[in-house]
Amino acid sequence: MHVGGRAVLPEQPYIGDVEAAARAHSRELDTPELRLGRLRRLRMEMARQDVAAVVLFDPVNVRYATGARNMQVFMARNPARYAFVPLEGPVVLFEFTGAHHLADGLETVDEVRPATTVSAVAADTHLDARAAAWAAEIADLVRCHCGERVRVGVERIFPGAAQDLAAKGFEIVDAQLPVERARAIKSEAELACIRASVRATEIGVRRLEQAIRPGASENEVWAELHAANVAQDGDYIETRLFASGPRTNPWFQESSPRLLRDGELVALDTDVVGPYGYYSDFSRTFLCGDGKPTAEQRTMYRLAHEQIHHDMELLVPGRSFREVAEKAWQIPDRFAANRYFVLAHGCGMTGEYPYILHLRDLEAVGYDGIVQPNMTLCVESYIGAEGGAEGVKLEEQILITETGIEPLSRYPFDDRLLGTAG
Repeated sequence: MHVGGRAVLPEQPYIGDVEAAARAHSRELDTPELRLGRLRRLRMEMARQDVAAVVLFDPVNVRYATGARNMQVFMARNPARYAFVPLEGPVVLFEFTGAHHLADGLETVDEVRPATTVSAVAADTHLDARAAAWAAEIADLVRCHCGERVRVGVERIFPGAAQDLAAKGFEIVDAQLPVERARAIKSEAELACIRASVRATEIGVRRLEQAIRPGASENEVWAELHAANVAQDGDYIETRLFASGPRTNPWFQESSPRLLRDGELVALDTDVVGPYGYYSDFSRTFLCGDGKPTAEQRTMYRLAHEQIHHDMELLVPGRSFREVAEKAWQIPDRFAANRYFVLAHGCGMTGEYPYILHLRDLEAVGYDGIVQPNMTLCVESYIGAEGGAEGVKLEEQILITETGIEPLSRYPFDDRLLGTAG
């Protein structure tokens, strides 16, 4: 539906008709305002970190900076497409052979050139020569639009290519630092896309939940979420975190041909790259069949539910990551070994900055920072004893507002496991 020429997002989750929901997610949300806003934020962070230009290979970062999408999963392992973004001057998209037309009409892309693919599969024994050609072309762009001896950010690339670029007098730094900081703060246009993606994913999870029954395979049920995502013009799912019964403990076991059984827990983490390329990331655990949960199942579920809601309330603007960790819900000792690796993490076009760690892990592998308005975060819990029979995975996606939080995921929790069923 549209009002005054602008898209009005579906606010009610669980639409039964996936095709109707797909029509509701209008392409009008993918607007110049969205794309230009992201490019401005990236350049603001580049300026703050004194980076004159970045060369982006991560397909999600290329899409963030340019709005151009092309075979994101393929490009995650093939350096066959990249973008040159200077602090000032033209954005040049180096596109995959035969796909130059995909950026037509994008106001964020000033020029499209053929990509020089620096990889063993593309260059074989000519790899060093290919790297030198890549570096020469990028160096010419940097000199023309940024000057000599400046800082240039690059992402993952054949080491020889980065070395060749450095040899031309530039200081090479990690491009992901400014990109991640830029992506952490969402514009209103981005938030509209995120809400649409979450609503679409909730429709898919409803279909998945309805497919849970004794005798169905994990893969059969998990496929429902994939089908609903694609039908609503979503992109792909980054993981296959769907498990049942003993495969829910420890976590991170992937969907399999195993058949679901009556009375078992069934847990999932969505990890959906949905409509407009935005990430929808929440977790739920269900009970298979029509029976009642065991006391241990209810206990684990209640604790996980308590953990995420306690920690959500800590995520207020201006609070440091360390203070969040210090005030976080205390995991009972018998579940501590299998704790989820973060308390919360950023979420935008994928999982992203920041990672907020448990206090016990902060010194060794964590970092500090500040919770800021317009961050979108996912608050995590995994409750399952080491060597235990099952485990519970819950997670909520939230927006940090000027005064507190706004839940973005609204999929209901399991009444039987929570102990609120009538």
